[in-house]
Amino acid sequence: MKKITYLVAVTALVVASCTPKAQEVAEQKVLQVKVERAMIQKVNQVIDFTGNIEPFVKNSISSSSAQRIEKIYTEVGSRVSKGQLLVQMENPAYIQAKIQIQSLKIDLARIESLYKAGGASQQQYDQVKTQYDVAVEGLANLDKNTKLLSPISGVVTQRNFDNGDLTMGQPILTVMQLQPVKIIVNISEEFYPLSKVGTPVQIMLDIYEGKVFNGKISLIYPTIDPVTRTFSVQVSIPNGDLKLRPGMFARARVNFGAKDRVVIPDKAVIKQSGTNDRFVYVLDGEVVLYKKVVLGKRVDSVYEVLSGVEAGEKVVVAGQSKLADKAKVEVIASGVDLSL
Repeated sequence: MKKITYLVAVTALVVASCTPKAQEVAEQKVLQVKVERAMIQKVNQVIDFTGNIEPFVKNSISSSSAQRIEKIYTEVGSRVSKGQLLVQMENPAYIQAKIQIQSLKIDLARIESLYKAGGASQQQYDQVKTQYDVAVEGLANLDKNTKLLSPISGVVTQRNFDNGDLTMGQPILTVMQLQPVKIIVNISEEFYPLSKVGTPVQIMLDIYEGKVFNGKISLIYPTIDPVTRTFSVQVSIPNGDLKLRPGMFARARVNFGAKDRVVIPDKAVIKQSGTNDRFVYVLDGEVVLYKKVVLGKRVDSVYEVLSGVEAGEKVVVAGQSKLADKAKVEVIASGVDLSL
């Protein structure tokens, strides 16, 4: 009994002696921080987009039916003019149609003489005249399918057949208009009201370091993609010296003017290791909250905030290294030095 009484007394003494220390450890340490308010500031909306240079117009030259190629008059890399003969197709029906027209022409002249002399009726004359007109129209259609002309002025960029090949209706040549060229970019829907035909666009290419090509918006697509929340814009670029070629990677820079944006000091932004995510500590009463932010442009010493922080909220700009989410803090004057 004496041993039991002794053990109880010792245990009580140990518990009593440890309780203040345990309470002290349990109390959260208050950390000192500096904060600044998120402000509204006008930020120039100069946005860069990427895309590939494309021909302004691309035409595939082919016959309307399976025909054999008699002769191709141009080669890859050749410049061609609108209406220029590119390919002559073989067509036995075309020769037969020409012979038939010559015969109908003689018949028409004969029946016309008889008609004028009273030896043929109006109906007989009209029948022969109709046959002749139909044959002429048919020959013209055959001629279109026999002589393949360039619909644009441009450059031949592809040749898929040789003389004597049977095409089966596939494209024989590809002709591209390279003066001007274009680039299609996808723009966030928030800029749809600010996008206007004629808006200047600066085009930069890595292969022409330091050189800027001037273009302009020439077409705005009328719908918004519900998945990406973007719309497409066509930018036309003069290309008199043909330095810009289809397939080249390009950046398009558009200035949409100044807009009111929430901005925070760059000192407040924390990059999470191993990711591209950015975070800030936002003051909430006596504690700070660790919040993810989406940033826009950096302007001097501030970042444009697209989401995550509202105007008027206070963000930690010094003392972050010892903080954690929901840590208690003491806000000190901006002139006080913190050893971080």
